[in-house]
Amino acid sequence: MLERSVKLFRNGRNQAVRIPREFELPGVDAIMRKDGDRLVIEPVKKLGLLDLLKSLKPIEDEFPDIEDRPAEPVRL
Repeated sequence: MLERSVKLFRNGRNQAVRIPREFELPGVDAIMRKDGDRLVIEPVKKLGLLDLLKSLKPIEDEFPDIEDRPAEPVRL
């Protein structure tokens, strides 16, 4: 397990820590949670398209019937 001592500091009213390069997370968002006395920081997992579609609620609106007409000719 990779381990390194870091310093805590104040950033306004927040306590902060600089994340050393070897611990950098991908992206710009992360999830932080407290597990007993430990802080756990994890990168936000990006949803794939199928996961995103599974998370959406079904549409309950009724859509009007649309007349299925052939396309109009286009002159070039």
